[in-house]
Amino acid sequence: MRRVLLLSTYTLTWLVSSAQLPSDTTRINPITIDAYFGSQPLVGLTSSANVVSERDVSSQQTGSLLPALNSIPGLRLEERSPGSYRLALRGSMIRSPFGIRNTKIYVDEFPLTDAGGNSYLNIIDPQSIASIDILKGPDGSLFGANSAGVLRIHPKGFGRLENQATLTLNGGSYGLFNEQLSIQRKVNDSYQFSVDQSFMRSDGYRQNTALDKKTIQTAHQWKYSTKNMLRLYLLYADMGYETPGGLTLEQMTQDPRMARPATSTQPGAKEQKAAIYNKTWFTGLAHQSELAENILHHISVFGAITDIENPFITNYELREEKNLGVRTYFSYRSKNIQDYNWQMQLGTEIQKGWSKIDNYDNQNGVARAPQAKDDLDNLQASIFYRANLQLGHRWNIDGSIALNYARIDYDTRFPVSTEGSGKIDFGTIWMPRLAGSYKLTDKMAIRASISKGYSTPTLAEVRSSNNVINLDLRAETGTNYEVGYRIETNDRRLLGDISVYSYQMKNGIVRNVDQNGAEFYLNAGEMDQKGIEANLHIQLLRPRNTGVVRNITYQGSLSRNFYKFGTYQNGDDDFSGNDLTAVPNWVNANNLFLEFGKKIFLNLHHRYISDAPLNDANTVYADSYHLIQAKVGIDIPLNKNKTTLQFFTGIDNILNENYSLGNDINAFGNRYFNPAAKRNYYFGVKLAI
Repeated sequence: MRRVLLLSTYTLTWLVSSAQLPSDTTRINPITIDAYFGSQPLVGLTSSANVVSERDVSSQQTGSLLPALNSIPGLRLEERSPGSYRLALRGSMIRSPFGIRNTKIYVDEFPLTDAGGNSYLNIIDPQSIASIDILKGPDGSLFGANSAGVLRIHPKGFGRLENQATLTLNGGSYGLFNEQLSIQRKVNDSYQFSVDQSFMRSDGYRQNTALDKKTIQTAHQWKYSTKNMLRLYLLYADMGYETPGGLTLEQMTQDPRMARPATSTQPGAKEQKAAIYNKTWFTGLAHQSELAENILHHISVFGAITDIENPFITNYELREEKNLGVRTYFSYRSKNIQDYNWQMQLGTEIQKGWSKIDNYDNQNGVARAPQAKDDLDNLQASIFYRANLQLGHRWNIDGSIALNYARIDYDTRFPVSTEGSGKIDFGTIWMPRLAGSYKLTDKMAIRASISKGYSTPTLAEVRSSNNVINLDLRAETGTNYEVGYRIETNDRRLLGDISVYSYQMKNGIVRNVDQNGAEFYLNAGEMDQKGIEANLHIQLLRPRNTGVVRNITYQGSLSRNFYKFGTYQNGDDDFSGNDLTAVPNWVNANNLFLEFGKKIFLNLHHRYISDAPLNDANTVYADSYHLIQAKVGIDIPLNKNKTTLQFFTGIDNILNENYSLGNDINAFGNRYFNPAAKRNYYFGVKLAI
């Protein structure tokens, strides 16, 4: 494996240093990203960032985001069982037994991350996504509380689109069936829309891992005058997935497909019908207006209603979550001056959430006697200001600052108590960011930034599965220092990026589990997070119309993590200086796309994860593994109107590795492991009109 890592690093170094590839002299537009209030070239961007395209999302299994997002350095998306996502962007999974923490996610201008800090990324159908922009490192100066970064999902229907309709059907191992319908229409120059519908089911590899997911999404864009535009987004998702629970090493060796078995004191996952059922409505309405020649105003209102049922080993939880918010800002851009341009934005983002959480005894999947009932209301608010200055064609300087505020009001309805209500006030905090980029040439730039991170405990951490409202949890804070280098050739055949960062976190939040299997959280003190990330995208063979091989594209990424606990005392245990839980030292991803004659294509994806500690004491480790996936297909033109029929088939886990796509952290009873599927297959057909 050391040879693979050294080869990837050497290849990136050699290509970046030479920067000259055989190509024609055709000059095309640079790669852009919609990062800070508009589209801008990636090369001169002051942040470490990546763009995931629609083709990247479709490169392997069409119902999963894992291969596409796991190709990005510094980002790890796991799926412990079908539908059960958890994500870490430049950080540990230590806060995320399930779900997503530390990271802010938007769908266009609408925060998918709610006021309570939850991000239900799994409710979105991957094939309804046009692209994903990823900003790495704390960006709370513009996007509210986060300490890891920002994901911005661009749904189909916004921006430029072509009239198209596609129907995709595929099935595979373990009862997999997936259907997706997508329709995009540009009615006229003013109005366009998209409708995306999907259905997915799977029996899963292990016992008690069945998935049933239905989604429908629609996006509408209406430019009703030369200076005004409306955008509407609406998503409904109805999904349910069973949760098998963790296994001990002995149980995994005996039968990796079993669900968590019963013990002398507790029933098993299958007996308790452990699962999560999520029904969510999510919507947003945005309006953009040109008030004057150089002044824009943008306002978006958004909301969500979520009903969750969660039969678990120790209880049966019912949650009703309602969220409402607004994001608005004014933007000013100076008139174009040859060597001096500047812009600024001033705005606010406010989110309010109302959550009703009831827990009952779970008797074989049926809710019985009440255990606890609480109402929790969240408020997240920020006021932000940004100024950007471009000097000549070389300097790009960004400065931004935000005042963030967070609060939780709680009221215990059962059991009745005289001290059953109160407020957790995290107070206000200033979150600044200063960054600059300097172009050494038109296609080569260096950058540096310093920014403050801030992440309040999520609702699921303040009121975790032990049914106790934790009044002692504090917000994570820290400062991130970063430098980077980015290069792009004129013909876009090569894009290379290297980042080095150091994030010093205080009050890091850590997950623990009590003897009954219920989780709780505490602040672990200091966390020293340093890392090196490298990314390379290269077109080894330009697209051509002759020859056996018509196109070869390679994308590679490499992450080296140096993550350690600082001062960390948990009771009588001192974990200071230990490796940070659930963080592998090395992550390497490689993607190879080949096109052949007769419109045949092949996608190969390889990912290596080194071993990682599963508890704070560093006494239990997950083994390293190589995961290789392949997808091959053929596009058959049916007429001259670009109607095509695609047949495809794929293999997952070609090496038949024993591995886990999401281990339990600090697990009680040594139940750390969630085995992933062995070698499995899928096949399908896609009709595009």
